[in-house]
Amino acid sequence: MRRIDRLLARLAGGVERVTASALGPYQSAVVRIGFAATWLLFLLREFPHRHRLYGPDGPWSWHLAQQLIADNGSFTALMWSDSGGWFEIVYVLSMLSSLLLMLGWRTRTMSVLFMIGVLSLQNRSVFVGDGGDNVIHLMAIYLVLTRCGQVWSLDARRAARARGGAARPAEAGLAVVARPAEGGTAEVAGSAEAGSAEAAEGPRATSAAPVDRVGPVLWWLCGLALSVVTFMGELSSGWSLVFWGLWLVHAAWWALGRYAPGSEPRALFRIVTNLVHNAALLVIMAEACLIYATAGWYKIQGGRWQDGTAVHYPLHLDYFSPWPALGELLVSSAVLLTLVTYGTVIVQVAFPFTLFNRRVKNVLLAFMIVEHAVIAVVLGLPFFSLAMIAADAVFLPTSFLRRAGRGAARCRAAVLSAGRWPARRVDGVREDGKDRRGERGSEAAEGNGDGGGTEDHARVGFTP
Repeated sequence: MRRIDRLLARLAGGVERVTASALGPYQSAVVRIGFAATWLLFLLREFPHRHRLYGPDGPWSWHLAQQLIADNGSFTALMWSDSGGWFEIVYVLSMLSSLLLMLGWRTRTMSVLFMIGVLSLQNRSVFVGDGGDNVIHLMAIYLVLTRCGQVWSLDARRAARARGGAARPAEAGLAVVARPAEGGTAEVAGSAEAGSAEAAEGPRATSAAPVDRVGPVLWWLCGLALSVVTFMGELSSGWSLVFWGLWLVHAAWWALGRYAPGSEPRALFRIVTNLVHNAALLVIMAEACLIYATAGWYKIQGGRWQDGTAVHYPLHLDYFSPWPALGELLVSSAVLLTLVTYGTVIVQVAFPFTLFNRRVKNVLLAFMIVEHAVIAVVLGLPFFSLAMIAADAVFLPTSFLRRAGRGAARCRAAVLSAGRWPARRVDGVREDGKDRRGERGSEAAEGNGDGGGTEDHARVGFTP
């Protein structure tokens, strides 16, 4: 009976954990930054060639793409018009949404616009992508379902400042009640994207708590654009349901946070959003494992991988030799090539099975990240490597990400001090990582809140 009781207690604790907070705030943030930056860099790199890749000058014409999309039902805004001006608008908006998502500005809305940009361009010319494009394609969809702006975002900074603004009148005796968002999330409770940046989920906001006007305006503009596109008949019934559903969910999230922050529907809504976020994060991890497992098992079946010579051949192809001298240096060592060939297969096959052993998992994770960095330089595949590194980042230990965040904050503070720009205070915490009591507060400056302790999210991705 004791064993059964312990099992039931663990099960209850697990259910409470996945429903009470959005897990993995640092992991979801680094995935958001990684994929948004990768797509933005790719669009900037291919800007001179954009018309050949996705535009009217490409070999895959607009009419051919229209026929294919009519058969498979995929989404792309570039099929709404074949004009060059519309293509330029979509391309520029895709770059802008990538930049804003990377910075964490209105992450809920920007994640949807980022997905629209990725799908629009990639589905317009489906034959010009590679494995990295496929990963970005999938992750752009998953990011819509995550709360990826809890930390390391402009939303988190705005929430921290709003909390500080609401706390000061309360200390002075004014009738303002501030309650941090459940789970300690730094993303504003009312959804910075869907509406109000209500940093405090107390009663009705007063003049002490800043009222967000950008969020509702952005929401209304998105609704207006969606209404026009729907009226024109450009959206299929399935995609109309998806976009209108997202628009209405954002409205409900904002309305409950603004007018009924302590109600049961609001609490239920928060539980559902936490479950959706945690499920999406689990899907991202499963997707990364599936990519490595399938790649590894397919390699095992290849004769060149079995005899240890598979890496030798791409290094002799001009297409994969941006640095011929470096490729020749690697090819000159047969032992090194054999070790790299067998090591790649072993790591890819073994990685999904090491997730429950943190130390082994972290070692293999470091090896894969280094391997992708080498592929980016030696084989000239930077965007594929960046996409895979961004996917790998979901497994990084929380402690490592927090240390990296503190290091970045210290570097930023050093740059500001060198330029004689005083560090501003956010919610009583200096952006250089020092609070008024001399304690280390870089996590607060990042909008940190881990739901009652730093270890609440420590095992996301089976990491310490």
